[in-house]
Amino acid sequence: MEVLWNPWRYEYIKRFKDESISREECLFCRLKDMSDDEAYVVYRGRYSYIVLNAYPYNSGHVMIAPYEHAGSLEDLPDEVLLEMLQLVKLSMKAIRVAFNPDGFNIGVNVGRAAGAGVPGHVHIHVVPRWVGDTNFMSVISGVKTLPVSLRETYTLLKDAVVNVMSTSGGKDGFNKGSSDN
Repeated sequence: MEVLWNPWRYEYIKRFKDESISREECLFCRLKDMSDDEAYVVYRGRYSYIVLNAYPYNSGHVMIAPYEHAGSLEDLPDEVLLEMLQLVKLSMKAIRVAFNPDGFNIGVNVGRAAGAGVPGHVHIHVVPRWVGDTNFMSVISGVKTLPVSLRETYTLLKDAVVNVMSTSGGKDGFNKGSSDN
């Protein structure tokens, strides 16, 4: 492979740094202050929370966001990162109870160039997947069909979280009293 060196390109690239959004404009900062039912918050931990994605890739798609407004995982204290991963685990268990998926996509997009829709507030996506979960609608027309409404998904996942926490006996590090709204 040949490499083309063009140092003037760097000046162009520097102009398109991620725009940092303020706490007042931040979706995740606003969601954390809303009621659980209004914001579709499935569970609240000490440092972070699980919320339904309002524009899910699949039914059961949740996001784990810290309460702290931070743009990258490297900006968060270790205890926040640990809890976020524990909430990924709780999400997976609850989604398995509610929807029985065949697998999961789990990901973090840091920065607009990486695909972050909210570049100023890092969050983890947990997307349930099923064998054959794509169909002609998404391929031909760019339309995704979801078999379960957001409200029903929210209710199913809230109930599944309670189920998972009651059967784990605290061994997973989940605090039984944390979802308080």
